[in-house]
Order: sequence, then structure tokens, then C-alpha cells
Amino acid sequence: MVRLQNLEYIRLAYRMILRYGVILSASLLFGVVPGMRGEESGSARSVSGGGTWEGKATDLAVSHSPETDNRLKQADSHFNAGRQFYFAGNLAGARREFDLAVDALLNAPDSVPDHTRIERRLDEICDLIYRFDIEKLGAGNATEDAVVYDKAPIDEISPMTFPVDEKLAPQLRTELNQTSSGIPLELSDPVLSYVHYFSTDYGRKILLAGFRRSGRYKPLIQRIFAEENVPQELVYLAQAESGFLPRALSNKNAVGMWQFIAGTGSTYDLAHTATYDERFDPEKATRAAARLLKDLYTRYGDWYLAMAAYNCGAGAVDRAVERTGYADYWELLKRHALPKETANYVPIIIAMTIMAKNPKDYGLENVDLDPAIDYDSIPLAAATNLNLIADAAMQPVSVIRELNPSLLRMVAPAGFEVHVPKGAAQSTQAALESVPAESRQAWRLHHVEAGDTLDTIARSYHLSAERIAAVNRAADSIEAGDVLLIPAVYHEPTQGARVRFRGTRGKSASSSAFRSRKGTAVQNGTHVAASRRLPAQVLHRKAAVHTASLER
Repeated sequence: MVRLQNLEYIRLAYRMILRYGVILSASLLFGVVPGMRGEESGSARSVSGGGTWEGKATDLAVSHSPETDNRLKQADSHFNAGRQFYFAGNLAGARREFDLAVDALLNAPDSVPDHTRIERRLDEICDLIYRFDIEKLGAGNATEDAVVYDKAPIDEISPMTFPVDEKLAPQLRTELNQTSSGIPLELSDPVLSYVHYFSTDYGRKILLAGFRRSGRYKPLIQRIFAEENVPQELVYLAQAESGFLPRALSNKNAVGMWQFIAGTGSTYDLAHTATYDERFDPEKATRAAARLLKDLYTRYGDWYLAMAAYNCGAGAVDRAVERTGYADYWELLKRHALPKETANYVPIIIAMTIMAKNPKDYGLENVDLDPAIDYDSIPLAAATNLNLIADAAMQPVSVIRELNPSLLRMVAPAGFEVHVPKGAAQSTQAALESVPAESRQAWRLHHVEAGDTLDTIARSYHLSAERIAAVNRAADSIEAGDVLLIPAVYHEPTQGARVRFRGTRGKSASSSAFRSRKGTAVQNGTHVAASRRLPAQVLHRKAAVHTASLER
């Protein structure tokens, strides 16, 4: 058990328990490491079997002490050893090494000058351990929803008005004189009010959450904007619209990181079927948003009017211009010619842009951005269950789902280009090809672990050992490291279930705006009762199939 030597360690432990919520394995506080839960549930970090993991680089402005460098190397070494044990089937060894990785960071003295690096790496490693833990290490039996939407932050802040802090005006004028930008950055009372709001505790929390998540998608957005000749500053339109949440859902039924409604999405070639919705695809939706913004700028010759039209529609802006005779955003604002949400929309983006371009003035220079999401794509020759793709990629299914937010169901259709972690395409493709094409909606791949037998594996999937042996032409003896085909049976989900979304305060609510096919009471077909814990040595990645009772 870790000996917490001072209040700093107690504070760290308490903060992590509050953040992660679920108790995992040994060693943080009274022998436990908390798992991750909540709105900001981390980013898609690779936990594949090959190679080694290194924590992301910390901010260069933070001093680096040799003691902290050694601690970080020690923690990374234990974590990588745990990964190797995990994929070799030695779960006890994996748990031990993961705990040692956490201990190496928790036992660091709080007197080192760069202790924030310790805290950041601690968060990273616990996020990664959580992904392993929910799959194999016995954290529990969390069910899978087919689609969970996030509440769009714009719905909360755009209708509000805030006091103007006139003391900020001289500072902002100085900043604007020294700031270069591809779009005009003009000072006004609404802009001042939002700079003030984003400097308050609650506003700063919203701002920082989006800034951190921007690290996942900013390189992708910057590349596409450069290709489409769109000003880079419009990246903050995504922060205002969705907080960089790829599954954001607004109260106007706009969805995705760029908040497309169905009609506009279709106009810009974002396909929407019963199984996937490309408005949720960060890359395709970013391309569509860039082209829409370019079209609106061509229409109005003004980026403020283009942004306003992006929010409320070109028709609403056209009517406001025709009614007032002014093709100027600030004049339309003065005459209350725009919807209230749109009236605040452009000032929100301007305020975010000013603060992002002057980070030291607002305490944003050391914001720890999430790692950029990178992936390879595989065209699917047949309809394929995401759990099978996860098996083939040797990833938790949560990683595959996070890389593919456009999928509305647990089965990706034939022809769909599924994203897998960078560098895993070839091995994943080869593993998928080992499964008959007509069986990929249901069958699984089981990586045999130490202590597994055909009987224990068969029981975990509610199949007979003879059935598994026949499919694999396997003898009675199997060895750790073997990969078995699991001939599960797929049951079509029922129709008309309500999807759910996460509110900005972490609460869930039903949404009738989007209905999709989902699993029944067994949650996406998981046949094992939630109250039953399988033996730790048995792989039980929650199946998105309803295994049938077959004759033994």
C-alpha cells in the first residue's frame, strides 16, 4: 500500500478520486487506483500491443529537474512492462506493473520545482490504465450505449448576457494592436463582456475544457483549413459551437463538432444513414465546414456576416440586411436584427480568439492540450462488429468507438472506412481477414491468456467448447498467445430506442431528436448478467452481440 507522506499526496489522491469516480485495482489510496469517469474522460490514446508508450511532452516553460525526469522514466518503464504483461495474458503481472507506475509518481517529493509534470503524467497513466482495466482487469461490467451525445456548450452561453468590465478595454486595445489575424478582431462591449465571462471561474472552466480538447483535432483542422484557404482563426468557431466535442448535440438538432443540421450536412456531402452519420466525423465535417464558410464569405464578403450566417442561416442574415439596409454585423447587432443567440455568437468567437492569441495575459500559456488523434483507415469488406475490430487491433473497444464517432451502431456496414490507431492498419486488416466475411457481424477473436481452457472460454461466451474447437480445428490444449475464433451469433437490435446525451453538468437526459437502433435490456446484446463477475483470467470485452444458447 502506498504511504501518503503529506497533504500534497492526499490532495492528489482526493482529486483523482473525484475526477475518476470508479475504483480500480491496488495502490493509490488504501490500495486502490481510481478509474476514469465523467465528462472529460480523456482522449484517444493508443494502448496497442506493439511498441512502447511515452508520456506526452510537457510544457517547455516548466523547469525540468533530473529527479522528476527519472521518476517519469521509471513510471513509463513500469507502464510499458504492464502493457507487455497484459497482451501476453499475464494479468497479475500487468496489475503489479501498473500499480508500480502509479506508485513511482505518487511517491515523488512535493518539493521538486516541476511537480506539475508529475501530476500531468499521473493523470495520463491513470487514463490509460482505465482503458485496460474496464476490459480485463476486473473494474466492473460497465455497459455500452450505442450512441451517447454531449450537450453543445453554445446552448448554455450564447443566450446569456454578462457585465462589461471597462477595465479590460485598455488591455484588449493593446493586444489587438499587437495581434495578427486572418479575420478582423474588433473590440466592442459584447466582446468585452465575453472576455470578462471567460475570465470568471465558471467561464474559464468552459474555455479550458475546449482548449484542452482542441489538441485532439487542431492539427487536422489546421491542415484542412490551409488546404481550403480558410483563416486559421476560424478554428475557434468549433470551440464556440461544440467545445471540440465530436458528438455534440444542440437544442436545434445540429450535431457534431461543427454543428450541422441534416439539410446543410447533405448539401455539403455529409452522408447520414441508419448506421452512420458523417456530421459526427471530425475530418469530413471539418472539410464541409471549411467549404460552407468559404461559400458564405463569397456571398457576403465579410467574415463576421459569414460566421453569423453559419450560426443562424444565410436566409436569416439576408432578411436582416434587407430589413435594415445594413450589410454590417455590428449595425445588425445594434438594431436587434439578428436572433439573440447569433447576436452573441460572433463576440464569443472574437473573445476566444483574442484570449487564445494572448495566452499569457489570461493565464492560458501552460494549458496542457490533449494529444492529437491520429489514425489509419481500413475499408471494410463486410459488415463488421466494433468489438471484433477492437479484438483485431488489440485495443479496448472504447478506443475504436472514440476514433469512429460517426458510427451510430456497434456494427459498421460494408464499405465503411473504419479508423484504427496509427500503425495498426495492416495487422488489424490481417486479423479481420481470418474471420469469414459473413460472420464478422457476430464473431469475435479471443486472445488466449495464461490459465484459459476451452471450457472457461466457452462459458464466458455461452458456447460449447466443442463448437469453439470445431471452428478453430483446435485440440483440447491451447496456449497463451493463441488467437481463437469465437462463433457468436448476432441478434438484430430493436428499433426506436431513445438515444441519450450528456449534459454540460454530467447528467444524462433522453433525446427524441435522434432515434437509432440500439440494444435491448442486454445493452447492445451483452448476454452476461451485469451482476456476475467473470474469472479474471477470462477475456470478457463486453460483446456487442447477443450470443445464442447453442447445443453443447
